[in-house]
Amino acid sequence: MPLSNMDFEFYESEDPVWNPALRTMPIPGIRKMVNMAALQSDVIHLSIGQPDLPAPDNVVNAAIDALKAGQTGYTMDAGLPELLESLALYYSDRYQRPLTAENILVTTGATEAVYLALTSVAAPGRHFIVPDPAFMLYSPLIRMNGGEVTEIPTRAENNHQLDPQEVIDAIEPHTYAIVLNSPSNPTGTVYPKETLDAILEECAYRDIHVISDEVYDHLIYDGKEYPSVLGSCSDLDNVMVISSFSKTYSMAGMRIGWLIASQAAIKKLRRYHMFTTTVANTPCQWAGVEALHGHNTFVNDMLAEYTRRRDRLVELVEQTPYLTGYKPEGAFYLFPSLPEGVNGTNVALRLLKETGVCTIPGETFGSSCNNAIRLSYSTSLENIERAFERIIPWMKKQDFG
Repeated sequence: MPLSNMDFEFYESEDPVWNPALRTMPIPGIRKMVNMAALQSDVIHLSIGQPDLPAPDNVVNAAIDALKAGQTGYTMDAGLPELLESLALYYSDRYQRPLTAENILVTTGATEAVYLALTSVAAPGRHFIVPDPAFMLYSPLIRMNGGEVTEIPTRAENNHQLDPQEVIDAIEPHTYAIVLNSPSNPTGTVYPKETLDAILEECAYRDIHVISDEVYDHLIYDGKEYPSVLGSCSDLDNVMVISSFSKTYSMAGMRIGWLIASQAAIKKLRRYHMFTTTVANTPCQWAGVEALHGHNTFVNDMLAEYTRRRDRLVELVEQTPYLTGYKPEGAFYLFPSLPEGVNGTNVALRLLKETGVCTIPGETFGSSCNNAIRLSYSTSLENIERAFERIIPWMKKQDFG
């Protein structure tokens, strides 16, 4: 459906019926672009942030088998015991640190996990540090609960790496938490272990929390090991780590995510979870158990395909006038910048209208990146080629000098 006047009125309304906190939520840039694209024909999407590969057969069949077996009721509030145990074993082995089922809460996708983590701790007088650009949920959820946000800008010419010293320098006496997202949406940047170590050490010393969104933790290219907060933190007392099956196994619509924290934090979050979605989808939790115990062929094949797409997209961006790119190390996004002062929203809107290629404006993801656009390569190599057959000639005609 197109974005209607009613949508704008809802977001901008000062009607006393609505909680004023809703005004901290921006009109979603992704939704605007996709809805506008729906009004056009022959649109090529470099906009969608979900896997285009089908979920593996064994995972789909596990959900079907669970349905046929009558697994359609509620699970325990923390999650299906078999899934909690499987996740605890998986993470304990992956990061060589002891975790139990009591360290994990299964949620309705990583989105609910992010919501629970941020809204349970954001409050007036508490200060949060967030990278910029960043996934669009973080800052609005903090602000709608009265928290303050300082955004740490990153740049395409530095591969959008987060400078740990800038983060540390931004800490104030009332800083409560730092939000991390690696690999990043929208940049595909992977923070090295040295960055995590520096931030976590400072946070442990100052009793500041770290909330780490790691939903793309298996989309890591070039044979590199993934540096997780779980592999760097000394304990879980001031850490919350979020992930899901959505990106790893193309299970985005199955809505199974989780949150890892100290046992004390999980006890509190379980109660909060009961007042939000109550429990996650039961048959799909069984599909998650199968995903964890199945073979790695799907993930390996997926990485090989995304690597081909990433490498070609990097080449095409290099050939495109006015775009400054880099080589993302994870996820399936590239976040090239336009010349300083060029409005990325205007460029994205004109690209869609004049070429039929849908991208996402940089301002969707923060205040420091108005001169950027997000490109997703969770689409076929053929679509990427076709898109740039339109983008490159169009860019050559522009005068952004």
